[in-house]
Amino acid sequence: MARLHVAARTIEPIPVLFFMNTYQKLGALAENLWWSWNPEVLDLFERLDRTTFRNAGNNPIAVLQTLSPETTFEDTLASDIDTAHAAMTAYLEAPCPFPHAPRTSYFCMEFGIHESLPIYAGGLGILAGDHTKAASDLCIPFTAIGLFLKQGYFEQHFTEDGWQQERYPVLDPENHPLELVCGTDGKPILVTVHFGNQPIRIQAWRAQVGRTTLYLLDTHLEDNPEEFRNITARLYQGERRTRLQQEIVLGIGGVRLLRALGVETDVYHMNEGHCAFLSLELLREQLNPGKSREEAVRAVRSQCVFTTHTPVIAGHDRFDPGMFLNEMSAHREELGHNEHDLMAYGRVDPDNPGEWFTMTVLGLNMSRRANGVSQRNGHVAKRQWHPMFPDRRVQDVPIGAITNGIHVATWAAPVARAFLNEKIGDWKKHTDDLHFWRGIDDIPDEVLWEYRNELRRQLIRFAAEHVEKQSLSISCELDPDALTLGFARRFATYKRAPLLFTDIERTIALFSNPDRPIQIIYAGKSHPEDEEGKQFIRQILEAAQRPGLQGRVVFLENYNMQIGRMLTSGCDVWLNNPRSPMEASGTSGQKVAVHGGLNLSVLDGWWPEGYNGENGWAIGHGYADGSFDEAELDRRDAESLYRQLEQGVVPAFYERDGRGVPAQWIGRMRAAMAELTPRFSAIRMVKEYAGKMYFATKESDGDSPYIDNPATTYASSTPPATTSA
Repeated sequence: MARLHVAARTIEPIPVLFFMNTYQKLGALAENLWWSWNPEVLDLFERLDRTTFRNAGNNPIAVLQTLSPETTFEDTLASDIDTAHAAMTAYLEAPCPFPHAPRTSYFCMEFGIHESLPIYAGGLGILAGDHTKAASDLCIPFTAIGLFLKQGYFEQHFTEDGWQQERYPVLDPENHPLELVCGTDGKPILVTVHFGNQPIRIQAWRAQVGRTTLYLLDTHLEDNPEEFRNITARLYQGERRTRLQQEIVLGIGGVRLLRALGVETDVYHMNEGHCAFLSLELLREQLNPGKSREEAVRAVRSQCVFTTHTPVIAGHDRFDPGMFLNEMSAHREELGHNEHDLMAYGRVDPDNPGEWFTMTVLGLNMSRRANGVSQRNGHVAKRQWHPMFPDRRVQDVPIGAITNGIHVATWAAPVARAFLNEKIGDWKKHTDDLHFWRGIDDIPDEVLWEYRNELRRQLIRFAAEHVEKQSLSISCELDPDALTLGFARRFATYKRAPLLFTDIERTIALFSNPDRPIQIIYAGKSHPEDEEGKQFIRQILEAAQRPGLQGRVVFLENYNMQIGRMLTSGCDVWLNNPRSPMEASGTSGQKVAVHGGLNLSVLDGWWPEGYNGENGWAIGHGYADGSFDEAELDRRDAESLYRQLEQGVVPAFYERDGRGVPAQWIGRMRAAMAELTPRFSAIRMVKEYAGKMYFATKESDGDSPYIDNPATTYASSTPPATTSA
């Protein structure tokens, strides 16, 4: 099938053609990332060529490229292709439930749509992907802007002694559902930004994500000096200047692309500070007609909303004044600002010449609304940025909270999808309906338990196959009937991946109990420059070699969305033990609920809102108030983790009634499935963004020269209650 380029102003979803033959229908399915949350479509491509499909990271385009218009299809497969194409057509043409929603442009550094398109590193990207898909489901007029990271984050492999290595395969857009954005003359649409006084040309690739359009910006052009062609190549790597230049491309270049395409926008959503330069480009536009600076800033704020995810001050992007002013010199001249005035947008104290430029401060200064990504994170953000509002109480700092949620259709395993359709009905139409999910209560205990067992068995089979192919030499002797824990995320040190091995003898006693054994599967990547994170992986691999743990502690290398789906669907317990209050939200634990999995988590991020004492377990004593140093906090949390396993988790799993069913465990499963699934869905999340951020336009008077009430405090005015474990 011919790959058609995208013309300027083509912002509506690609029209679905009628009277297609089977090959054309298959091509239409492959070209829309709608398949990333419809596994029955992916199954069609795997049936056509399993080897090619899997070798390409479950990529339908790779299979499509092996076919031709003359390809004939077996009758059953052809019928299934017709059915899938009809389902996609119905989805794309369904009436919009929010016909008057504001036209939103959503900017983020990374997007986790599917493992075959590795342009994400972790939670921020996964959240952005789920947000984009939920916006499509709700038919909100939504355009997403990111970077074309042709070398992605990295692929992970290991040396013989367990030290993480990285490799960077190049992503060829011709092998993915990406189209070069071109004008009516067939030539690529290019926009220009400046690094200092050096002009940099940018092209874009377009992906269709259901009814949503995603544009990915790319500097790999011969027009650019060679040293700048790979600015957009890798995610979160390179020196500080490279990060600054990437953020110029994303924020300023992204707005200029929208203008070149004629995409009209009512609301610009800055998802984290990486993209906050978009506000300075909007400011330049507002100043051009001759508005005063105050009028221009007010106009920009009226269009922008900002989400912060980073609970640690050191984690916010900040730039040395000399570097910043050098790279932004051309833009500063276009704004007509002096150096002090430009720096002021990104400083807590505008008059402090030594303060670095902070992207989160820029985002807060130039937005009408701001939010954290959980209630707790919102309160943390209030404390972090209280110095920007010295005349207000901490609880009155205008940063609200919208708790993250997951796109359930993306993360629900095929077994779960079929089970839920049969037992409670069309769950995809009721993702955030609490009353609908109470239908879980009517499912017999034995049926729920077999559901959980089947998902665990699928995970054990997947893990055994994965270990056979990976570079790590590790024993995998997982028991399909044993209590199975999962831990998968970035190996940032604050997440404390090895906490379970604090007291190694106590761990061995737990894992090697012949009557009540435990096993755990780990996955995750450490940032290439994070030596301590890499050492954490080595600690786990060393523990996995110990007698009593060997074969029961397994590490799956090259963590990606597929591994994430398998682990969150198959594990009985999801382990999350970050050092509080450093977890912004964390969505991996939300993904287990629909599968009957339970959380064993520190009361940080989203879990204080989800935990009720009957739907999982809590580690520690809630919010860390600074009473303990890190070593003491780690010791206390490790003790709580062991106690919860020994006295709570293990007995609940292994104590069976006369039917052979763990009644207490099933009770917790019901509570988690029925309550957490709808409350922490991306559909609920995006509806909340629409109601509290996108539709809201009223501003109040601010008391800062650069902040005009950037948020409405719609979260609770008091922190969530702490719970003793």
